[in-house]
Formats: sequence, C-alpha cells, structure tokens
Amino acid sequence: MSSKTKHIRDKWRGKGWYMVVAPSFFGNIELGTIPAQEPEQLIGRVVEATLFDITADFSHHYLKMFFQVNEIDQKTAKTLFKGHEYSRDYLRSLVRRRTTKVDSLINLTTKDGYKLRIAVSALTLSRIKTSQEKIIRKIMDATVHQKATALSLDQFVQEMVLGKIASDIYNQAKEVAPLRHVGIRKSKLLAAPQIAPVKEAPVAQAPEAIVEA
Repeated sequence: MSSKTKHIRDKWRGKGWYMVVAPSFFGNIELGTIPAQEPEQLIGRVVEATLFDITADFSHHYLKMFFQVNEIDQKTAKTLFKGHEYSRDYLRSLVRRRTTKVDSLINLTTKDGYKLRIAVSALTLSRIKTSQEKIIRKIMDATVHQKATALSLDQFVQEMVLGKIASDIYNQAKEVAPLRHVGIRKSKLLAAPQIAPVKEAPVAQAPEAIVEA
C-alpha cells in the first residue's frame, strides 16, 4: 500500500458524517450527508439541492435551492434558507426572439424582519412598449412588497419558490400585455433580524434603615 493511499484513508477515517436537513417549513427533508472532522466546521457551509429533492415533483427540477448550516444537533445538520435560482438551461429556454423580458430587482423585508433581494422576470408573447414594461414592473414591485409585509420568511419563501407570488403578479400583469412566463428567478437572503440583547434588571437596593434617636 502506497503512503499516499494510506494518507487518504486516514484522512477520511477521522471524519464524521452528518445528515443535512431542510428547514422545518420544508418538512425537515433530508438533503444528503456531508463529512466533517469537527461539527463546528459545518456551521456556515452552504448546501445545494433542487426543489425537486424537496417536493418530489419533477416539474421543480429546474429550481436550485441553497441552504446554510446553522445548527448541529448530534448527527443532524440543520439549515436555514439562503436563496434560490433558476438553472441556466431553464432560464435560457425561456428567452425567445421578438419578445420582451421585463426584469425587476427588489430588496424587501419580511414581516419577521428578514432582508432579501429577489429578481423577478416576466416574458411576453411579443414585443411590448416601454410604457407597458414600466407598468408591469410597478405591479411586480407592489405585489412583492405587499406579500413581504404580510408574510414571515417561512411563508414568503414557500409562496416564492412554489409560484404563488409569481401567479399573483401574472394575473394582474396579463391585463397590460400577453405574457408567456412570470417567475422569481433568483433570491438571496441578505440578513436575519438582529436580536436585541436582554438587559438585566437593576438590582433593587434595600431601603436604608431609619435609626431613631
């Protein structure tokens, strides 16, 4: 046995394997296993999956999901939602000649204080006027911000990746121009709400004793 082969075996022998699970609002679905010598080394690691891995619906295979490990519970690596995006092949398949692609990049804050940046796209059946583009973009912005103020991160992410928000945009924007596709093609979690430190209550002092002469 060569020293190189022995080194590789020793390297893997010292590592433990941890099951990565999706956030609870995705049912704690198992996303696979990853190795680490110490569990603390997994904190912050980003794991990629597809929405198909979570829903088992093949029509969701084009949506890439990103989860970040934020907690280790024995041999389970728990995660939080980090973002998503369309696969390049799927995005390329949507673009057609003699049509218009309306994009909007939106920063938002959910009801529970999480900050996200999302990219919304609408693709038309034919070329449209600049004035129509502006109206569709306003519909996108208004719908997304309305949803964000009413929904927690868990609820917003579910409606985003499962197409509910895109459907609401489509139903309004189709009155402006004929549309072929509306979707939130990309998202990124920018910041979690900061938890204010708990202030310790001042220690009550006993009243001074009154000494009578």
